[in-house]
Amino acid sequence: MSRRPGIVHLGIGAFARAHLAWYTHRVDGETWGITAFTGRSPSAAAALSAQDCRYTLVTRAADGDTAEVVDTIVAAHPGSDDTAWRHLVASPETTVVTLTVTEAGYRADSAVPARLVDGLAARRAAGGGRIALVSLDNLTHNGAVLRDAVLEATDDPALRSWIASTVAFPSSMVDRITPATTDADVEELADLPGALAGDRVPVVTEPFAEWVLEDAFDGIDRPAWETAGVRLVPDVTPYEQRKLWLLNGSHSLLAYLGLLLGHETVASAMDDPRCRSAVEQLWDEAAAELPLPDDEVAAARAALVERFANPRIRHTLRQIASGGSQKLPVRVVDVLRRRLERDPGAGVGPGAATLLAAWWLHCTTQPELVDDAGAPGPDSDVHDVLAVVAPDLDTTPVVAAVTAAADRIRTAAGSARGTVDEGVHA
Repeated sequence: MSRRPGIVHLGIGAFARAHLAWYTHRVDGETWGITAFTGRSPSAAAALSAQDCRYTLVTRAADGDTAEVVDTIVAAHPGSDDTAWRHLVASPETTVVTLTVTEAGYRADSAVPARLVDGLAARRAAGGGRIALVSLDNLTHNGAVLRDAVLEATDDPALRSWIASTVAFPSSMVDRITPATTDADVEELADLPGALAGDRVPVVTEPFAEWVLEDAFDGIDRPAWETAGVRLVPDVTPYEQRKLWLLNGSHSLLAYLGLLLGHETVASAMDDPRCRSAVEQLWDEAAAELPLPDDEVAAARAALVERFANPRIRHTLRQIASGGSQKLPVRVVDVLRRRLERDPGAGVGPGAATLLAAWWLHCTTQPELVDDAGAPGPDSDVHDVLAVVAPDLDTTPVVAAVTAAADRIRTAAGSARGTVDEGVHA
């Protein structure tokens, strides 16, 4: 199949192949292709190129696996190939650039904004037309965050003006749990109907998928993603909040609390009544602040329970636990601030208190599992924790609530280990 190479993607990891590439594979009408660039390591580009950029997408449901071959990627380049990057972003055939670079890719010390500016400068020099840059990362208002990062990285006033008038930055909300592919996953492909023979880089994902995209392309050509189930809306904010506060927030809670209680996976932690109760409390607090109909929120919660309980999606808590210093402010602190602004007497909900306390104990009692440059150190107290994620909330009631939650967690963890714990102190 001949595909129009109209999309350039930066950060072609497993999620992008399970989500963006899968949706693009399913559109009706003109077939679009993706030219992929790795974020850092060149190995993914080499592995994809070795099999003509085709790969197997394994959908892992509770009752078994199904496989399909995805051929949306038309070429894969290492991230270091600056010449190819500039050429492709400048190409008139390219009208969409998408990114999965994690939250860290939008910080001032990241190389991503400068790389985008480099490509856009080449496009302007070539007389290229309008183009859309679409973030597929878990950030509220990710389109605006991306636009600000790009403009702040632009030193040339003329280029800055051209970007402001020529480049669109639609926001999006994406969702599909995609655990890391294991050696066993690769070996099992040989017995799975529909799999690509000899595939060394398959992707394993859950049946559920969602993409809500801001309808802000302003005449820019794009795939007919809506024919593949993408929801085009004027404002993605409520859907971003729903995803961040319900799915991502509970993922963080399950990761930190689950690890402390001896669990390894989301499914195992969700099966623990102590974790499940804390998740429901967190969801209750988020639901009270979500600007969405109650029935839609209830449906989202029910879907998450089913997704988290899928025993065949081995989503490890250690994988989820990384980067809490960037994730917690948008996954739980935003909800807590809104709660207190709406009702100053509401206090800290038990879900939020448990999540903050679990992160504190994760950083201080199991530092060998911490993968987060911004996390407080192993000798940190509750004030150090709040200084990282919510310095404005370092108040007596918040400190008391988080400290009490930490004591409860330590007691539960000590019981699980058969030991007596003396608690924690602010």
